[in-house]
Amino acid sequence: QVHIVESGGGLVQPGGSLRLSCAASGFTLDYYAIGWFRQVPGKEREAVSYISIEDGSTYYADSVKGRFTISRDNAKNTVYLQMNSLKPEDTAVYYCALKSLLQGSKLVYSPYLHYGMDYWGKGTLVTVSS
Repeated sequence: QVHIVESGGGLVQPGGSLRLSCAASGFTLDYYAIGWFRQVPGKEREAVSYISIEDGSTYYADSVKGRFTISRDNAKNTVYLQMNSLKPEDTAVYYCALKSLLQGSKLVYSPYLHYGMDYWGKGTLVTVSS
């Protein structure tokens, strides 16, 4: 049973930083991607960033490029999202999700990517406010 746990959310002032962690366990996949998504009430869940465990390739939404950095620790099966220069519009519940891949395949961005992820965490709330 795959288990995904997010941590690191909280309240931060505009311009501040947070680091989210996503710990995944209970699987023996060799090839997969882990992504961070976020959602605010009344809006579709959106992809923020994701990383391929096989080759470390990454994706960032335009809204977070230059401010967020995704990284992985394969030994710990943990993915991190370093969020800097946070803005009030970054306020959301952040979810971590895993997608099993075939060797050499890539996760391809689409606005509906979240529908194709295989496993999800319960989310962690990030609030950016003064």
